Amino acid sequence: MFTGLVEAMGEIAAVTEQPPGRRFTIEAGKLAEDASIGDSISINGCCLTVIAIDGTKLDFEAGEETLSRTNLGSLGVHSGVNLERSLAVGDRLGGHYVTGHIDGLGQLLERREDPPWAHLRFQMPKRLASQVASKGSIAIDGISLTVVDADQDSFTVALIPHTLEVTTLGLRKIGDAVNLETDVLAKYVERSLGFASDS
Repeated sequence: MFTGLVEAMGEIAAVTEQPPGRRFTIEAGKLAEDASIGDSISINGCCLTVIAIDGTKLDFEAGEETLSRTNLGSLGVHSGVNLERSLAVGDRLGGHYVTGHIDGLGQLLERREDPPWAHLRFQMPKRLASQVASKGSIAIDGISLTVVDADQDSFTVALIPHTLEVTTLGLRKIGDAVNLETDVLAKYVERSLGFASDS
């Protein structure tokens, strides 16, 4: 479980093909200092397991489904990634509950700069529309954000200068793919309403 508060922006140092999956070596900086083999770390919102540590570099393996259903499959050497360690007992929950299980890929449709802020509009799969609402929470590439407005296939978020500086969203260009995870509470509400309508 994560909070969606990115702790560091890492960089992919190496990509090794391990069919049908892939191994990523990520330069994680200080975040690697207290990492251990077996730790769960959010990589662009995907929960992956540390399998090797070499100084400030961490290794992870991603399976075929993860590569095809998330933007990890399109990343290469020097790509930036958002990093967050999993919650520990006693940690403060500053964002919202993020599971690390991606619901779908979005695409950046529009980027409106309002220095030092920015407003970004993303396309989303229509099946997620019922779980995305104005003032609700959504995780984009592992970043906990508040939805400004939403319609049937897109939504907008406003980014503060800090988020633009310390996450990959500051680097995103029109057409870029992003990982989306809707609010887990919205999922349960939708499921409950579905059962209620069937009864």
